[in-house]
Amino acid sequence: MKKEKYSVVIIDDDDLCINNICKSLRGMNKFEIVGTERKPEIGKNLILKTHPDLLFIDVEMPHITGLQLVQSIKDKVDWNMQVVFYTAYDKYLLEALRTSAFDYLLKPYTEEEFQIVMNRFLEYTKNEHNGNSFKAQVSDLYSRKNIRFLITTIRGYQMINIKDVGYFEYNAIKRLWYIALQDKLVNIKRGVTSNDILQLSNNFVQVNQHQIINAEYLDTIESKKCLLSPPFENKPFLISRKYQENVEDHFYMI
Repeated sequence: MKKEKYSVVIIDDDDLCINNICKSLRGMNKFEIVGTERKPEIGKNLILKTHPDLLFIDVEMPHITGLQLVQSIKDKVDWNMQVVFYTAYDKYLLEALRTSAFDYLLKPYTEEEFQIVMNRFLEYTKNEHNGNSFKAQVSDLYSRKNIRFLITTIRGYQMINIKDVGYFEYNAIKRLWYIALQDKLVNIKRGVTSNDILQLSNNFVQVNQHQIINAEYLDTIESKKCLLSPPFENKPFLISRKYQENVEDHFYMI
């Protein structure tokens, strides 16, 4: 059942950032701010007391990060709550997704970017299952085929849908991974590892040291070679002995 209003909590050690979020929410009649807090430990109690539908939380705070705070209450949150992390530090982006982020905002954000996040939340609530725990919501977030994730590229940032990803390949010369989408290749910023990529979705399966495929496009396995469905059918993917069992397990699950 859809709510008339969705409750919002904001946790940030910077008053200016809290005010910016509050200002962005003004005029959005579907949302009600039920609490703001600068101190993370008090903010944790605020969350458990008010049961917000949507949590905006800064990543970089004194003594405890927003990521650690969310992890610490995961087993106590038994209602439907979505988390939006916002930060100026790109190093946290992949970790935030693994933690359970519904979405991200990078400081400073634009009003257009903020509106996209809020529209996505409203769209998500249309398909929300009543009674799901926060942990169940986290599991569902990672299993959806159309989940988006934010990639730090060599030029900036790009939001990508899992359904558009065919595979990842490591470029040994440039020393970075790139993503093969249905219509283009996107270079990922140096420092991102294969483990970072695999944590993004259970659909991503490593077949050898330099290639990771999206199992949604896996068509068959022939002579230790993965064959993908269009539009990625012409790319060779040899399965190394180290990863063969892992690939077959994913293949049989499809």
